[in-house]
Amino acid sequence: MTMESILSTIDSFIWGPPLLILLSGTGLYLTLRLGFIQFRQLPRAFVYMFKRETGNGQVGDVSAFAALCTALSATIGTGNIVGVATAIKAGGPGAMFWMWLVALLGMATKYAEGLLAVKYRVRDKNGFIAGGPMYYIERGLGIKWLAKLFAVFGVLVAFFGIGTFPQINAITHAMHDSFNVPIEITVTVMTVLVAMIILGGVKRIASVSSLVVPFMAVLYVLTSVIILILNADKVPAALGLIIHSAFNPEAALGGALGLTVMKAIQMGVARGIFSNESGLGSAPIAAAAAQTKEPVRQGLISMTGTFLDTIIVCSMTGLVLVITGAWQGPAEGAAATNAAFSTGLGTNIGATIVTLGLLFFAFTTILGWCYYGERCFVYLFDIRGIKLYRFCFILLVATGAFIKLDTIWVLADIVNGLMAFPNLIALIGLRKVIVQETKDYFHRLHNGKLDTDESHA
Repeated sequence: MTMESILSTIDSFIWGPPLLILLSGTGLYLTLRLGFIQFRQLPRAFVYMFKRETGNGQVGDVSAFAALCTALSATIGTGNIVGVATAIKAGGPGAMFWMWLVALLGMATKYAEGLLAVKYRVRDKNGFIAGGPMYYIERGLGIKWLAKLFAVFGVLVAFFGIGTFPQINAITHAMHDSFNVPIEITVTVMTVLVAMIILGGVKRIASVSSLVVPFMAVLYVLTSVIILILNADKVPAALGLIIHSAFNPEAALGGALGLTVMKAIQMGVARGIFSNESGLGSAPIAAAAAQTKEPVRQGLISMTGTFLDTIIVCSMTGLVLVITGAWQGPAEGAAATNAAFSTGLGTNIGATIVTLGLLFFAFTTILGWCYYGERCFVYLFDIRGIKLYRFCFILLVATGAFIKLDTIWVLADIVNGLMAFPNLIALIGLRKVIVQETKDYFHRLHNGKLDTDESHA
């Protein structure tokens, strides 16, 4: 057996029914147990995004909005542009439906992660706030070995998963295909920039992300909306194809592709989790640094990340791919999305915006995941060896462009799945804490007993 076939076998095993059931089951349980909080409280969550918490007692290193942008910087990346294209290419348009479903359920999961991150966070020996699954597994569940296992998987995802290879590979090849920039030059420039920023810590990462992520996300979505308006007559048929092929892919697509419902589900869920990271346990590492004293408040803000990432940005990519038919063409990955946007606008402007979006999204994802991996590394080894971690991360960024695309995505899926298991076990184990914290917060909110100005709203 070749290395690729071995990795594919491992990938199929990890992303088989157990993990799919655990991911969707956790999201469904939290959705029901919390009374569909992701739908009822979404407007409030968006208000909290921009409204600074008042009152006394807030602790944290960055604002709640900056913490969200740090999380979004790690989530809005190649998954939104390349991941959606590979999902639809491999699983058919129906993969988009399953991506939507896992995102809607995942909003409740992301809420729970953000809540627990703030509740169980600590201040480390260097004076920085530290939190995330490592801490709520250890301090909440009392299972230190499981916390360490999560941290090990977190470092692996930073090194070999979302953090490096898929991002730098997508950036370099997109720059080469769109602007004919040699891969070696792009790799060199990106590596130097990454090294300069990550040495500044979470505050520098958060400040860069707060500027870049909102601007690029708005530009990308606006371009997509223009394409959808120009092709408005095709949108209903595209939505129909997505829904129909989610349950009957062969009938919808002619049967020649050999697609199955299981393949559509597997690709939709795997790429959806790669993109929005709900259940993965990464976002709560950033959420823990937020300046707040209310775990529920940060949980609400955190869940908007999944909505913005998948329901908004991924949907734009998916719809443009389907209405233009580019998903059926010979191009793969970023090239397929480039072709879709060029076809949709009838010019090369669309492809240029996709490339720029990919450049900025992937770059900030590298920064965000360097921070995530670093916090996992510090949990395992304290501050000792942090320079070695950063050196290894920078070295992997420099080499990711030269690895085969299929190998990159399979490897990323494997380590992502491994990271999700300990976190999901923790969410289930701490479900009563999540429910009680939620009830307590909204009881105080509705009775005007919060020490913040939203008590009077």
